[in-house]
Amino acid sequence: MRTYKFASWNVNGLRAVLKKEPSFTDIATELDADILAIQETKLQEGQVAVELPGYVQTWSHAERKGYSGTAVFSREEPLSVRRADSLLPYAAGNELVATAVTEGRVCALEFDSYWFVDVYTPNAQNELARIDTRMAWDDAYRSFLKGLEGEAGKPIVTCGDFNVAHEEIDLKNPKSNRGNAGFSDEERGKFTELLDAGFTDTFRLLHPDETGAYSWWSYRFNARKNNAGWRIDYFLVSDAVRDQVREATIRSDIFGSDHCPVELVIDL
Repeated sequence: MRTYKFASWNVNGLRAVLKKEPSFTDIATELDADILAIQETKLQEGQVAVELPGYVQTWSHAERKGYSGTAVFSREEPLSVRRADSLLPYAAGNELVATAVTEGRVCALEFDSYWFVDVYTPNAQNELARIDTRMAWDDAYRSFLKGLEGEAGKPIVTCGDFNVAHEEIDLKNPKSNRGNAGFSDEERGKFTELLDAGFTDTFRLLHPDETGAYSWWSYRFNARKNNAGWRIDYFLVSDAVRDQVREATIRSDIFGSDHCPVELVIDL
């Protein structure tokens, strides 16, 4: 067993973050994680070259240009890699999930003692226009994780932008946002089902009552300045290793996106 540090960040457009100061590479160096997962790269294959010495790069690109996408930078070479199409056997032919899996939303990496799964969950969109896709995706993703867990008996570490604030404590204005995308009863219920299937929200494990801890802020209304945010970026782990979680941190001091990175330190 050894201690790992993991980090996850929705960059909301990697090309833009690469040009900002500090740059993505500067921030990645500061995070100094054994694995750094990112979401919403908005890239096609070959559009950028990220120089991050010492890291193996695993990408999942959306078919649609400038949309979605995930990537994982790991210091170890993974034993195997799976992407979103691996959810299809768990989707029972659902066409909505079949569309979502073309959007580069999953990078799952197998290592000796665990699976590391980076996810960018579909947004339910304004007036819950995509809620049916979201519900089907959540069911398929939960089954996919349990399938990975059962294959070789390895625990799961899954992280990313889950696009849901689970409880009222996880957003600044729960009353006015009740029923909106990201805080609908449907989405919150599916996240509860995921936790009930055998996963632990690591931040709430270590910080059960902490308020004002958010990972995303709207670009409007000075939301970040006023800390009117949402906690929608998570590290979840299999319940079997929850007692091995050492630290869970939200890096609200890091800018460059409308999200900030989240971190996990765990013994595996």
